[in-house]
Amino acid sequence: MAPMDLVSALPAFALAVVLISASPGPAMALIMRRAALRGFSGAVPTVLGLEAGLYLWALLAAAGVAALVAASEIAFLVLRVAGAGFLLYLGIQAWRSAWRSRTAAEAAEAVPAGPAPSWWRAFGEGSVVMLANPKAAAFMIAFYPQFVPADRPLFATTALLALLQVAIEIVLYLTLAAVVGRARAWFRRPAIRRRLDAVSGTVLIALGLRLAAQTR
Repeated sequence: MAPMDLVSALPAFALAVVLISASPGPAMALIMRRAALRGFSGAVPTVLGLEAGLYLWALLAAAGVAALVAASEIAFLVLRVAGAGFLLYLGIQAWRSAWRSRTAAEAAEAVPAGPAPSWWRAFGEGSVVMLANPKAAAFMIAFYPQFVPADRPLFATTALLALLQVAIEIVLYLTLAAVVGRARAWFRRPAIRRRLDAVSGTVLIALGLRLAAQTR
């Protein structure tokens, strides 16, 4: 391929990233719940954690490590179980929050009196959700080589494309967080929050069960 082939492929790459990022999944569920309950600033570390995990998977794919993970039955199973387990944990936590808010004492308040989860905890949740997903490894192996010209270094070109994907997704997800965050006062109403926790918990548990049931 000629050097300009990479540049000419960027629009198609960017469009594919937008379509993939806009599809419903654990990332979308996490971001929307965090923005609804904690506002835009509360969703920022979750978004950055997800993108840090995505970028690491891209680098591992370029280095060939992701291919080993995808090919290894044991590694694939461990990641699948860990990812499903973590999504189930997050979903159950949301359900517990919805159940606790039914008590008279908590129903009188729009938000919990305790401090918000730490920045690093939210960042870690996003990173773990992305890194503990073996489908992310398989996706990176199949996706990036389509846009890497044969005469370009695989690792460096993949790293650059991954940076572009991270930049696009950060803009998209932070825009989503900003839109949802503007309605934060409405989401913090006791009845609305209970429904939000119940719905988001159900979605996360369903995603966890789907991941647990998935095969190659």
